[in-house]
Amino acid sequence: MNLDKLLEAIRAEYALSWDGLHGISHWTRVRENGLRLAERTGAQIAVVECFAYLHDSKRINDGHDPGHGRRGAALARSFQGTLLDLTDEQIELLAYACSYHTDGLIEADVTVQTCWDADRLDLGRVGKRPLAAKLCTPAARDPAVIEWAWERSQQDQVWRLPPHRHHT
Repeated sequence: MNLDKLLEAIRAEYALSWDGLHGISHWTRVRENGLRLAERTGAQIAVVECFAYLHDSKRINDGHDPGHGRRGAALARSFQGTLLDLTDEQIELLAYACSYHTDGLIEADVTVQTCWDADRLDLGRVGKRPLAAKLCTPAARDPAVIEWAWERSQQDQVWRLPPHRHHT
């Protein structure tokens, strides 16, 4: 996978702010979360990395956006053989992970679980601390991992309101 070319293709179609709530900073943290988890879960790293950049790539808003995961899965499939070089099994895992990442599921293939956990561990960017009960893998439920992810997710603090300005 050529990450620069993949990101260029995603950005060309991305409807939201690249630096926004569901943009590149979030995807980068999801990737790092996923790679850290994969060391312990044995997840397929190629799928975890692709998920990080594709799972929210077809959002049309930052709020309730049903179907964005399925649209991201369709985009991933369209890249297969050009920008992505995954096996048939890997593209199916990626499509499933993208399609259902917001459905609250916790049972799936360990690679899919690792993808979902990587995303859920970045909830701090919207002011929500990840709950162990809503995470899929023992690696993600580790209190030290949750705390590490929480601290990292606070870096952008996009969920905080800007200071109030007085108008005269």
